[in-house]
Amino acid sequence: MRNRPWIRRGRRWARISITLLAIALPAPLCAQKKKAPPAPVKLADQRTRAYFDISRIVWPNPPAIARIRFMDLFTGQKIDPSLFAKKKEKASWMDRMAGAQQTEDIRVDRLPFQLIRTYGVAVDSTGKIYAGDQGVGAIFIFNPADKDHVELIGNGKQANFGLIVGLAMDDTDRLFVTDAKLRRVLVFNSRHEQEAVFGADVLVRPGGVTIDTENRFLYVADSGNDVVDVFDADSFKLLRQIGKPSHKHDQTDPGTFSLPECVAIDGDGNLYVTDTFNDRLEIFDPDGNFISMFGKNGDGPADFERPKSVAIDPDGHIWVVDAAQNRVKVFDQQGRLLIYFGEQGYYPGQFMGPWGITIDKNNRVIVSETFPGRVQMFRYVTDAEFEAEKKRREGGAEPQPAASPAPSAASQSQGAATKNATVRQ
Repeated sequence: MRNRPWIRRGRRWARISITLLAIALPAPLCAQKKKAPPAPVKLADQRTRAYFDISRIVWPNPPAIARIRFMDLFTGQKIDPSLFAKKKEKASWMDRMAGAQQTEDIRVDRLPFQLIRTYGVAVDSTGKIYAGDQGVGAIFIFNPADKDHVELIGNGKQANFGLIVGLAMDDTDRLFVTDAKLRRVLVFNSRHEQEAVFGADVLVRPGGVTIDTENRFLYVADSGNDVVDVFDADSFKLLRQIGKPSHKHDQTDPGTFSLPECVAIDGDGNLYVTDTFNDRLEIFDPDGNFISMFGKNGDGPADFERPKSVAIDPDGHIWVVDAAQNRVKVFDQQGRLLIYFGEQGYYPGQFMGPWGITIDKNNRVIVSETFPGRVQMFRYVTDAEFEAEKKRREGGAEPQPAASPAPSAASQSQGAATKNATVRQ
């Protein structure tokens, strides 16, 4: 019993010794050191560290000579992660006395604009891409050479939009925008200032729009009236209508339409119209006379299931967007399928509700999507480029390397769509 004070004293010194030992030991031995957060990966590095190289996304698959190359995609303004950080404001002494709780709010008004439901696309003389978005109520202007800078023509600011659908650019960089809700066409100059509005007394539900810069015709597909309206591109006066006006959408005769969606012009001034409900494409001369048509309803690669936009490349091939099949199809002038690309998905080269398409002077193919909003950029390899590459291969020369596309956030995807169709070469 006499030893109990010594036992208690020994236990107390043991606890003190353990505490002092823990303080004296290096931190890793007494507590697990917090790991430093990983350094953020720059978008420029994502392309080189990705699961695959986006410059290799081509159609058809190697070793065949590529005719279509994926280049880049655009989704909206640059996103700054710090904008999404929740910050708690310092409470005043009165709030603390009252027991008020501080909330952590994200400033929604400072968040960047992103594409939501994108329809018409166009390209100006400097290579900037214009994309009309119904969800945002604005036209996004992307510069592929500087993806950090995105301009906007916004509703309630530079213009008043109801429902943006089609876009077209003329040879002076005037932008024409169709508005399905307000039933009109808006015209903006090269400084993005609105300078004219017309068509409200004629149009029912305007959709795609295109310009014949040689003959000065402006074509507007009016799906609400089953016609294509032809305006003077300078005076905006209605010149004529192609097709027969109807609100029943049951016309099937050649030269008539059932919900025509989009229009395009080739180098000779011929007009191409996607007759959407009839699942076909019709061709007219500059005077509006019917030339030919092709297409039928079906789920095959050469068939149509809701064709939307159409574009013509410099070699005269016809590019048609099929929204239901999530494909872009390329035909010759006789309506024979040459190649197609795309399928349902979110990877580069896949589509979710594609709608708009345009081909610029540099053979870049711009395609828009509606679910969710996105713009993808491809490059068409022309017939002349194909023949030159074919001669090099037949002569035993090494194939020329493809030009690297601009860095893109899309490159971090794992497994792009490179599915190919039969191609005539």
